[in-house]
Amino acid sequence: MSPALHRHPRFISLEGGEGAGKSTAINAIREALHARGHEVVLTREPGGTPLAERIRALILTPDEEVAAEPLSAEAELLLVFAARAQHVRQVIQPALRRGCYVLSDRFTDSSYAYQGGGRGLEPEWIADLERRAVGLLPGLTLLLDVDVAVGRARANGRDLWPDRIESEQDDFFQRVRAVFRQRAAQDPARFRLIDASQDQAGVAASVVAAIDAWLAQEHPRD
Repeated sequence: MSPALHRHPRFISLEGGEGAGKSTAINAIREALHARGHEVVLTREPGGTPLAERIRALILTPDEEVAAEPLSAEAELLLVFAARAQHVRQVIQPALRRGCYVLSDRFTDSSYAYQGGGRGLEPEWIADLERRAVGLLPGLTLLLDVDVAVGRARANGRDLWPDRIESEQDDFFQRVRAVFRQRAAQDPARFRLIDASQDQAGVAASVVAAIDAWLAQEHPRD
């Protein structure tokens, strides 16, 4: 039997497509948690440890820059989970044991959206890897949702040299968005959907309001 997933109340993830404004939202969340007296560990995926950051470079470097060998969808998924397994054990779990809040820019929901929805890999395979290699769910996931055309216009104005993922076509990102929204609908206790079509101040206010509501709830002790 595969291991069960443990949902941790001090683990918060931020998800969304390209150009959704995650950087602004993460800074607002971190400041809100600090203001309320909580120690926060801010991290990201893929990455978060020296080894995982090296794997991130393999995943995101455009194929034409790493010889004539495109990265397969299956290899991409396994690399993401290799980085995540290291990240969970070296950064996330130790921080949670210390009593910190952990705020991660992306987590396993991105694998369902990008490698599952975008690349077409089976969600059952992703779920098995999640149970065996990760074993952890955020207690709260904030999904920044924005129309693909709007998000891509923002990203194109920001990124002069797009990475492998950012270089995909609109239909790829439409599938990514659909899976994110589907997962949010299936797990409303964990997800909070944030309208990321707002300006930066509006998105920041929305995520802080979601954090305040989350902190006001009673969470079980570990």
